[in-house]
Amino acid sequence: MTQDFALSRRAVLAGIAALTATPVWAKGTLNIVATTGMIADLARHIGGDRVTVQGLMGAGVDPHAYRQTRSDIVAMTRSDTVLWHGLYLEAQMEDVLADLGRKRPVIAVAESVDKDLLLSHEDYAGRYDPHIWMDPDLWVRCVPGVVAALSDLAPDARDLFEANAAAFVTEARALGAYARGVLEQVPAEQRVLLTAHDAFGYFGAAYDFEVMGIQGISTESEAGLNRIGALVDMLVERRLPAVFVETSVSDRNVRALVEGAAAQGHTTRIGGALYSDAMGPDGTYEGTWFGMIDHNVTTIARALGADAPAAGRLGKLTGSA
Repeated sequence: MTQDFALSRRAVLAGIAALTATPVWAKGTLNIVATTGMIADLARHIGGDRVTVQGLMGAGVDPHAYRQTRSDIVAMTRSDTVLWHGLYLEAQMEDVLADLGRKRPVIAVAESVDKDLLLSHEDYAGRYDPHIWMDPDLWVRCVPGVVAALSDLAPDARDLFEANAAAFVTEARALGAYARGVLEQVPAEQRVLLTAHDAFGYFGAAYDFEVMGIQGISTESEAGLNRIGALVDMLVERRLPAVFVETSVSDRNVRALVEGAAAQGHTTRIGGALYSDAMGPDGTYEGTWFGMIDHNVTTIARALGADAPAAGRLGKLTGSA
């Protein structure tokens, strides 16, 4: 993001004040803005044909570092509601979203999840790991909040929203069952997931994997040489066959691990690119939350020794990562 596109809070407030506070309606359709692709996808599934949804962050965009553009401010101000993740995922946008919330509904969908189910982190006192979409059984806990937000705006469509939500939850449960089935095939000694940053903690908790990130739960944290050196030693000692890059994070540090292990006589490979903080390209199966998780589960399982189908649970994977 260049300086030309980054906005100061003063500019944002000026933009909000200059735009109408009246929600935009089109033939009874709700105009929804969502920050991340995962939330946009959830809103589309639940809202069906009663919503149009604009996601601000597309494929390959890192939400930890994302700053709103002028067009984002226009879209959010003209929307009927803004859905954002919360749990400090959109760290650079929190002040703007708080200001906007004084004028229209702005809902942090992940903030309603029971804190007892969230993972804390020793490097971030008082904050939780925001990457809850990595566990289908946890992600569905965001569904009631989205149903409530849309129903408040269109009470006549509540039955539709609830029916769509029930279908989403059923399919998510089936995806979780597929994940458990294929990941259980990974040999116990190889159930180690090492990626660019610590985005897979909920995945590890759900599927009994040891998870390691070169960086912390935010991509804003730095990976020191000591950290990389320690991970190289671990790779060599435990003879791990694969590590993984992420589509929204530079692969430089992961490739340094591969090279460091090779220098010590151990061959480990890049097992694939995983979707961590952003989904795949628009218009692809991987550009949906279901496809994102299917891709990650299938890629990890196959790289670490399981006999998972190459095209994933439904045969829809395109290999677009």
